[in-house]
Amino acid sequence: MQGKISDVGTNLMLDGAGLSRLIAQNLVYVREVRASELMTAGLIPNNAKVDPLQMLFTLCASDGRRLAVMDNRDLAFAAAREHELEPVSVH
Repeated sequence: MQGKISDVGTNLMLDGAGLSRLIAQNLVYVREVRASELMTAGLIPNNAKVDPLQMLFTLCASDGRRLAVMDNRDLAFAAAREHELEPVSVH
């Protein structure tokens, strides 16, 4: 049972990813990225009128999924809090 946590009373078994989701369910990461990275990932269309060198801010779930893209760091933090999420910076 290496790498898993079990609660005998409830028969609940969590692996590392499940434990991360449980602990950080309201935690989101604000990460600065270039628009070109999001274009490469298919999150911004290549024909969008966005400078590929522009810096944008993504809100990411604890498992790394991108939840939102914004052009302003303060707006990203405010949007997270508006949805009852706890934002933290990632460098």
